[in-house]
Amino acid sequence: MNIASAIEPKSQYVDFWNAILVPKFNQWRHVLVGGLSQHSAKVFPALTLGSGNNVLDVGCGWDETTIEIAQRVGPTGKVVGLDCCGAFLDAGRADAEAARLGNVTFLEADVETHAFRPEYDFCFSRFGTQFFENPVAGLRNMRSALQPGGTTTMIVWRAQIDNPWLTRAKEVVLRHLPPVKEHAATCGPGPFSMADTEVVTQQLRIAGYSGAEFKRVDAEVMVGRDVDEAAAFQLAIGPAGEVYREAGREAEGKHEILVAALKDELRKYVRPEGVMMGSSSWMVTAQNPG
Repeated sequence: MNIASAIEPKSQYVDFWNAILVPKFNQWRHVLVGGLSQHSAKVFPALTLGSGNNVLDVGCGWDETTIEIAQRVGPTGKVVGLDCCGAFLDAGRADAEAARLGNVTFLEADVETHAFRPEYDFCFSRFGTQFFENPVAGLRNMRSALQPGGTTTMIVWRAQIDNPWLTRAKEVVLRHLPPVKEHAATCGPGPFSMADTEVVTQQLRIAGYSGAEFKRVDAEVMVGRDVDEAAAFQLAIGPAGEVYREAGREAEGKHEILVAALKDELRKYVRPEGVMMGSSSWMVTAQNPG
């Protein structure tokens, strides 16, 4: 396993991820990985990966997709896991070393600005591209990393109504707290910014791709092992967590009320395996025509 880094100017979104969200994501890794992997597990069998392929994994997070791709392409292939958050990559390096994978490199960089060479057969991203500050610029720069004929596949969330695991808690919290102000600090456009297939098709076209295709992926995800954990998770991460964070002292003063209200709602989703809620994504595939 190799270690790589890139010293680049960081945007306010990247700073927000590193300062605010990474500690929360690390705390809730067991919930997030379990949920997100439900979608990549349904997408991976359809990926046209082969032995010896070179792959760029954009917004790789901790490493799960990077490591799985590395195993798919084998020792003659190469995988670069790219993320703007160094703490995520530290975990990835440790996991790749433990797995004795010599074909993996982790790179801390901003995919929108990093200078790529056209050396990859495949670009992949699981729930990363929807946070691009400039989606067209990010997609175009991903395409610059592809060889002619190379493929980009990304997984992005579908509409809010199709993702109660992220939206139901926000509805509950907004009964007690004000909505987030327009100019609040943020991690980017947000989880639903690529839900509209017409918009994303146009973004891909402008970025120089061809043959955009969309496939719906549905999965129940665990948002907590019980309602206590699920309520805490929702107040930490996602749309409800954003409302809670931005409300500051008002949210702290209403904490017990919010927890009780969330638990009342989340009890509807209790299953033997935990608190399970619906989620839905798009598998988006497009080609670099050269």
